[in-house]
Amino acid sequence: MADQNNTFEAVTMTDAAAAKAKALIDAEGRDDLVLRIAVSPGGCAGLRYQLFFDDQELDGDLKNEYGGVVLAVDRLSLPYLAGATIDYADSIEKQGFTIDNPNAQGACACGDSFN
Repeated sequence: MADQNNTFEAVTMTDAAAAKAKALIDAEGRDDLVLRIAVSPGGCAGLRYQLFFDDQELDGDLKNEYGGVVLAVDRLSLPYLAGATIDYADSIEKQGFTIDNPNAQGACACGDSFN
């Protein structure tokens, strides 16, 4: 098996996403939180993204730092997320974190899940 630590750069975070995540972590007053992205079964399209702050380290976590924020992904989710970009939008039309994933072949109408 290839060394997964060398391929983790395949999941990236924009400066806007890193700045927003850093601001949210700073507001919590904690320095032990990482931003975790994972994939789990669910939703009408089959797979659902999970993006949350975590203070736990999972066996086999892969980590990378963006703008002072540690982004963690578990090794089972990485194949579904390779090439994905996490962004943050703050406009009239859209607000929040978004995930642009070239591996997603389809998504549900509400945008909550993918396949």
